[in-house]
Amino acid sequence: MAEKVKKASTAKTPRKTAGVKAATGEAAAKKAAPRKKTVKAKAVSQEQIAELAHRYWAERGHQHGHHEEDWLRAERELLGKAS
Repeated sequence: MAEKVKKASTAKTPRKTAGVKAATGEAAAKKAAPRKKTVKAKAVSQEQIAELAHRYWAERGHQHGHHEEDWLRAERELLGKAS
């Protein structure tokens, strides 16, 4: 048979008032979360990406098997995220 286990009681701490808790929480949230900088994405059409990817394919001598690489490279370049 299972034995009953007594739970240890913890000492109760004094509660803060709702007004103090809310004010502290808001101030802490503002300090903890820095403002995010918004970055505007350029509008790039799939046609533009395809044209540039096709150019990369032609520059490589029409070698097959790298179409995804070409597409992603063209996308990065057009969006200004070239690495």
